[in-house]
Amino acid sequence: MIAISEAVSAIRTATANFTPEVGIILGTGLGGFVEHIDITYSLDYKDIPNMPVSTVEGHHGRLIFGTVGGRKVVAMQGRFHYYEGYTMKQVTFPVRVMALLGIKYLFVSNASGGINTSFRVGDLMIITDHINLLPNPLIGPNMAEFGPRFPDMHDCYSSALRAKATEIAEQEAIKLQYGVYVGTTGPTFETQAEYRYFKAIGGDAVGMSTVPEVIVARHMGVPAFGVSVITNCGLSDEKGDHEDVQRQGKRAGERMARLFTRLIEQLQSNYDK
Repeated sequence: MIAISEAVSAIRTATANFTPEVGIILGTGLGGFVEHIDITYSLDYKDIPNMPVSTVEGHHGRLIFGTVGGRKVVAMQGRFHYYEGYTMKQVTFPVRVMALLGIKYLFVSNASGGINTSFRVGDLMIITDHINLLPNPLIGPNMAEFGPRFPDMHDCYSSALRAKATEIAEQEAIKLQYGVYVGTTGPTFETQAEYRYFKAIGGDAVGMSTVPEVIVARHMGVPAFGVSVITNCGLSDEKGDHEDVQRQGKRAGERMARLFTRLIEQLQSNYDK
């Protein structure tokens, strides 16, 4: 708690008590969304007390403060992953910080491998639920000031936000897929047998992030909205390639940016938590 408070205090000082309404986590190849933010402040992770630093190509390592559609936001341009050697407490540290800074919603994005055979590279998948194959970030003593010992994960990806996103996508002619995201440790891309297993247990896409952050947001009562960009189709014969994942993420990033921007503009105070 002390480490989190130190980070929050330093950020408030550096940003003149900027109070964001929306927190945004940008996945691999999706950092270009910051071009859609009217930036007021930008802080490197290395300049924030106790904040980890990004070590993965395509994750710049900055906390961006500004406005989107007239609403104050804070965006992580680069996230942290368990496979980098960080603990789950470190991976989810920024979510705790953003919640204490005042966010009322968390938007998450990621690049993922398609499991559902109807998906194509470049599709946007609205996350409806997840299957967690990572260590749970709430293991250990519960921080009761943040949330309950056993948080309910029903509707952890807000159905109200999903419904509004669907309405916006129809207006904007943005094709959407919907499905369950499987969170794994990485850093290896999945084997064909693993893809078949993920399909058998109900997964539609798989990746190495997002789930821990959403669990912690849920623990703190912050509704989440998640989008996966399908950057490869795992049940095909194609081989996983991180550079191609970044390229595909950037190509789909503009559609994701339009969806995020319109949804942020139309946020309401009565969405379920």
